[in-house]
Amino acid sequence: MLFDTHVHLNARQYKDDREEVIQRAFAQGVTHMVVVGFDDETIPLAIEIAEKYDTIYAAVGWHPVDAIHYEEKHLAYLERLSKHPKVVALGEMGLDYYWDTSPKDIQEQVFRKQIQLAKRVNMPIIIHNRDATEDVIRILQEENAKEIGGIMHCFSGTAADVQACLDMNFYISLGGPVTFKNAKEVQEIAKIIPLERLLIETDCPYLAPHPYRGKRNEPAYVSFIAEKIAELKEMDVEEVGEVTFQNAMKFFRINK
Repeated sequence: MLFDTHVHLNARQYKDDREEVIQRAFAQGVTHMVVVGFDDETIPLAIEIAEKYDTIYAAVGWHPVDAIHYEEKHLAYLERLSKHPKVVALGEMGLDYYWDTSPKDIQEQVFRKQIQLAKRVNMPIIIHNRDATEDVIRILQEENAKEIGGIMHCFSGTAADVQACLDMNFYISLGGPVTFKNAKEVQEIAKIIPLERLLIETDCPYLAPHPYRGKRNEPAYVSFIAEKIAELKEMDVEEVGEVTFQNAMKFFRINK
């Protein structure tokens, strides 16, 4: 059994064949997934998909790329949804200095408000970080996010950053880039992440693993990520699958 901890089955790329994509994942042993909604368009669809399938869950947050469109009503919306039985985390939230769509100070305000909300409702968080690792870690530390814990989604930091995240009670999630031939740094990171803090994800439809790099990603491909991590850690792929599955169940507080 595999648990893909970060999918965007609510993306427009799946509008014509979402059901087929989900069934392909189930057929590949990907039994559990978390669909991440991060704006007005994707949040309702994440909830709708999670309600339809017993082992698919939702996370809801406000993406830093869209921080410029954030209004206070959105925080109240997220707080309401945090009580939904299929919502298992808040996010993705964080900072994105690559896509220059929202001013950094606005991104930071929206990020902090969501961390504070997560602490109020006692829910773990999923972090989006692109080219902003130092500021992301600083804000998480200043807001004492250790209280709730979280996932560093599609981790792209250094070995030192790994330790800072572990110290905050965070899990490290690896996706397609760990399979890329030129991704030596991510592969070295995979070797040092403690098994008990490791998660796997596709971030589909983005970042498809080798040998599908450049094509539309889908949850069925999470097995390629598990296989590469097993190779790097010199373990059986079944053990990587089992450990990351149990880690995800524990993190998302799924008791089934």
